[in-house]
Amino acid sequence: MMNFWLMAIGVGLIFHGLLILWVGGLPWALRSGKKPYFEKGSPQAFQIFWLDQYSYIGLTLSGGGLIILFNGWAI
Repeated sequence: MMNFWLMAIGVGLIFHGLLILWVGGLPWALRSGKKPYFEKGSPQAFQIFWLDQYSYIGLTLSGGGLIILFNGWAI
């Protein structure tokens, strides 16, 4: 029964992580092309910073969900 809950939690984390990546896209460090440059302290620079953080959260949730899903499947 425990492996069912691990798999359910894993799928949920993957789902939420992919939704975040759908909205925020990949972080700028992982994209090809030039990163847009904005002046330090500007609202645009602040927005880019937080969008990157949001994207890293999506990657972390998706990766953690995959690990939990495979652990639940392997048990």
